[in-house]
Amino acid sequence: MADTIRIGVVGAGANTRLRHIPGLQAIDGVEVVSVVNRSRESSERVAREFGIPRIHDTWPELVASPDIDAVMIGTWPYLHCPITLAALEAGKHVLTEARMAMSAAEAREMLAASRLHPELVTQVVPAPFTFPVDATVLRLLNEGYLGDLQAVDLRASQGWLNAGGPMTWRTDRDLSGANIMMLGIWYETLMRWLGPATAVTARTRIAVPYRADPETGGRRAVQIPDHVEVLADMPGGAIARMHMSAVAGGLPGPEVWLFGSEGTLRFEMAGARLSGARKADKELAAIEIPAHERGEWRVEAEFIGAIRGQERVRLTSFEDGVRYMEFTDAVHISARDGRTVPLPFGDS
Repeated sequence: MADTIRIGVVGAGANTRLRHIPGLQAIDGVEVVSVVNRSRESSERVAREFGIPRIHDTWPELVASPDIDAVMIGTWPYLHCPITLAALEAGKHVLTEARMAMSAAEAREMLAASRLHPELVTQVVPAPFTFPVDATVLRLLNEGYLGDLQAVDLRASQGWLNAGGPMTWRTDRDLSGANIMMLGIWYETLMRWLGPATAVTARTRIAVPYRADPETGGRRAVQIPDHVEVLADMPGGAIARMHMSAVAGGLPGPEVWLFGSEGTLRFEMAGARLSGARKADKELAAIEIPAHERGEWRVEAEFIGAIRGQERVRLTSFEDGVRYMEFTDAVHISARDGRTVPLPFGDS
């Protein structure tokens, strides 16, 4: 491969324009050379904004181009699997936006394809909320700060119910699959700290059964829940309660509580604050994050570093992507069938 790594971008949504394109362009020896968005007009607009020299009319055209070494996928989840498979078959490295896929089956297909091309780097954009505290939380867990983990409580609300809002890709199963709000992102964080769950029990609620489709002007049935309650069995026997809601106006958070036999840890997303207490303490106190442990966004740098053989992909590998997609599917199956679903399921 030439010294310069040339990137083609498929789908230039908000996060791609905010993070990925500027992040890639800031790395020496990396060029974003082509883009394709939902329309030629939007492709031209993104190209002008970032000085990208070439646009394509379709994503297969971009993926097949001999002038790129890697593909950045910034589309909605419904295209993540087909673009990844095509890109790997064309010999391109792949960085795909989260969530990894529409379903665990698609995620496993992507993982299998990546294993057929071990020379190519594959990465899923990771859950970023806890980057600043991840290393400190892991150190405290390893040092026994909590003792034996007993329970986890995670709460994340999108605020008051927007009953009159239109259908969006996040509420459209045809575009988002089984993904529910930020469930996969937050579970990925718990996995990072505690390891994968072994079983899931879930209940869900759709508060607004129909929403206006901005594309057609008609009404469409909503299949993705507005509220979900999950009980997950975690390694060592702890129980995690995950409360995700688009109806819980005024709910504090997002926040994560870890309760152990000897201590408690609390993460608050606002300000990325970490606090804790041991049994002898009267109340929670702020936990200082040492400078050398404070993590930051470096997704694009990790992707390019892995392509150059300088590091490996840690956040997030396709293997971990399969695990959180299996969790998401298990939540859907449990709520649908009224039963506990063991994990993992299927071949990963």
